[in-house]
Amino acid sequence: MKRLAIKEIETKLFSQTDVNEEWLTELQEDDRKGVERLLLKFRKQQEMQEKLTMMHEEMLTYEREGWGKGYTHIAGLDEVGRGPLAGPVVSAAVILPQSVNLPGLTDSKKLSKEKREYFFEEIKRQAIAYEIMFVPAYEIDKVNIYEATKLAMQRAIEQLDIKPDYLLLDAMKLENQLPQVSLIKGDQKSLTIAASSVLAKVARDRYMEALEGEFPGYGFDRHVGYGTPVHLDAMKRLGITKEHRKSFKPVADCIK
Repeated sequence: MKRLAIKEIETKLFSQTDVNEEWLTELQEDDRKGVERLLLKFRKQQEMQEKLTMMHEEMLTYEREGWGKGYTHIAGLDEVGRGPLAGPVVSAAVILPQSVNLPGLTDSKKLSKEKREYFFEEIKRQAIAYEIMFVPAYEIDKVNIYEATKLAMQRAIEQLDIKPDYLLLDAMKLENQLPQVSLIKGDQKSLTIAASSVLAKVARDRYMEALEGEFPGYGFDRHVGYGTPVHLDAMKRLGITKEHRKSFKPVADCIK
């Protein structure tokens, strides 16, 4: 039988067209170095996919517990932006279907910007319902950052098109009547919490990047409101904006 050209083998391997163990065994007997490299790359890709699939299954553990108890609309909640000196705190609530397929999704902080952007769109596409809620700086100053975080979460729940019957939260407890589970590092343990962390992170980053156009010179598009040396220097030179949290000490020190 005529051997396939290396380029043809590559196309067939990585398009997953008619790839079976019998053909892979034949390729192992091919003495061409190019084929050997392609097989090695293919095996590594397969191993990575298996790891992502296992992680995906593990991160549905708490969701499956809830589904097993008869709950049908499990909402995951997380927030982004508790530590910055400027900008809103943002929370997202997400309800995913039992058929969800988001391999590779994890804590938004562990994902590259490109991966976060990809999952941002894919989560919205697969979700039964989702909501992203912003609590601005002036409101944070009124109630404190912890209470503002809870406000953002509660408002996100209330605005969902489909009302949840069970909550999974990242190290937070809400004062409502819904059954809920609070998980330390929940965005690494629960797929719905991880999904909410990605929605909140991307939404907040986009908001802060847009602020650079409104308040040039602060570097909001780079530090997204955190107290970096560049940001602290800008506050001293340019003063503070309506987006700054006046109840945070580094900001209060710059108020003249």
